[in-house]
Amino acid sequence: MTSNAQPPKKERREIAREHARLMREEEKKRKRRKRIATQAGVSVAILAALTAVALVIVGTATPPSAGPANMLSDGILFTGNGTTMTATKTAALKANAKPVATPASSSSTAVVRIVEYVDYQCPYCQQFETTNATQISDWVTQGAATVEIHPISLLDASSSGTKYSTRAANAAACVANYDPNNFYAFSTSLYKNQPPEGGTGLTDAKLTSLAKAAGATSSKIPACITGQTFKNWVAAESARALNQPLPNSSLPKVTGTPTVLVNGVQYTGSLTDATAFLQFVSTQATSGSGTSTPVPTPTPTP
Repeated sequence: MTSNAQPPKKERREIAREHARLMREEEKKRKRRKRIATQAGVSVAILAALTAVALVIVGTATPPSAGPANMLSDGILFTGNGTTMTATKTAALKANAKPVATPASSSSTAVVRIVEYVDYQCPYCQQFETTNATQISDWVTQGAATVEIHPISLLDASSSGTKYSTRAANAAACVANYDPNNFYAFSTSLYKNQPPEGGTGLTDAKLTSLAKAAGATSSKIPACITGQTFKNWVAAESARALNQPLPNSSLPKVTGTPTVLVNGVQYTGSLTDATAFLQFVSTQATSGSGTSTPVPTPTPTP
């Protein structure tokens, strides 16, 4: 008979331990390979997702567009000489150019600087303007204040697909470009005729009619309104207002409309109380300078 001799017990234990060690090493290698493969797969998935997002952004980015004349700051500035209220003439903002903020020192320290960021579909903007538009124009006409209006578009979704906020802001830009001295009257008219949220908004024909009724009679305005000449600029300047610090103030961005600044300080009082706004303006007129600005008493709102 053939003898099947086995290694000594001690040697068998060592062989078993070595076999177990090798199996553990192999298992570690297997897990490592699996982890690396998983991480690589996740990285590829993330890269694919980021690429897809980038393609969407590139595909939907607003093409650069020049702005309207007289709105180099993204807003239109009005001053007064005691008898009339006049728009400040500026060059148009070139495509891809940065707006040029109106210097805070552009007027006397005794003149109050009022800046408004508004959406013509916004009912709260309508409340503020209905309450204060007349007294603000009186202050500006008399030389006690300046007002700079930035029409932006936040509420396109509230006009049943017609993008009324953008169309109204574009119409305002058309008037600023071709007939700036009648911008304020047209702006006020847009609030008086503000359509309800959720409707279709005013038609381009109605916007054109309101512009003409406000004194903006340039023959180039109708085509500018119907062709939405400044639509891309409206999108760009609205994005700037929503994402960038507001010039001459400590506000990091617009968070809602109306955003009204007086000497760089945001008004947060009642939108329907002319006296409350008058008191705020008077306070800002005297704070820090020691000089009292001759702000007239508010004009009664009909």
